[in-house]
Amino acid sequence: MGVVSPGFRGRARESSRRLPPGQYETHDFPVLSAGPTPRITRDEWEFAVTTETGARHAWNWAELTALPSDSPTVDLHCVTKWSKFDTSWQGVSLDVLLAEVETAADFALVSSYGGYTSSLPLEDLLDGQAWIAYGYDGDDIPPEHGGPARLLVPHLYFWKSAKWVHGIQLLTEDEPGFWEGLGYHDYGDPWREQRYQGD
Repeated sequence: MGVVSPGFRGRARESSRRLPPGQYETHDFPVLSAGPTPRITRDEWEFAVTTETGARHAWNWAELTALPSDSPTVDLHCVTKWSKFDTSWQGVSLDVLLAEVETAADFALVSSYGGYTSSLPLEDLLDGQAWIAYGYDGDDIPPEHGGPARLLVPHLYFWKSAKWVHGIQLLTEDEPGFWEGLGYHDYGDPWREQRYQGD
């Protein structure tokens, strides 16, 4: 009788358990954008949530950074198949920003400086799942990675985490964002490989 049972390959490495299907781990932080990098100063930056009734709630840079912040460490998964583990951010939870917002909406359309949009269910922005991030790895977020602030929704493919975030429109019906309108999946769960419509 053999010491090792047939088919036994040992314990899975921790990194393999954290890697969604079809992904590979990278230690770099690739830069992918749908257009040129906007350059927004903190003085001109603003973030607004607009409800389905038109009510608007807005924060300038000083107001946002004065709010209670979190420092999440999360894994990122890009639809182009790279994953980066243990990225460290600082930002304000959407739970904080939406706490006083009255809405019956089920969907959110996120907009960016530069015109980019991304759509997702509102519930995916709540319960400690999403942040308006303004710090990365102990420093400011570089413009090429979405600074001065970006949306961070790490449980979905990274195109949902809009760079250079400017606002969120709350909607009662889903409205496709930039990539969703070009055939990418409406939801984008990396663990179910929801890259494109029909996946």
